Amino acid sequence: MATFKEWWAKVPEDLRKQAKGNDDWNKYKPLLNQINYVLVMLHLQGKHDLKPSGAELLSWVGNGEIDAIRSS
Repeated sequence: MATFKEWWAKVPEDLRKQAKGNDDWNKYKPLLNQINYVLVMLHLQGKHDLKPSGAELLSWVGNGEIDAIRSS
């Protein structure tokens, strides 16, 4: 099972930039909705081999690698 950082390194750079927008990922963890954007784009581009498994997504949320929501 890949970590979020391992998976993220495999995502095409243009999608990483689009998903992040103006969000400072050095200050905040990535949000699940930003990851969902990448998943949809990978699906539409037919790059299914780059998508993480459901177990990986649950693991990333559960262990705090990504946030489901932004709390202030």
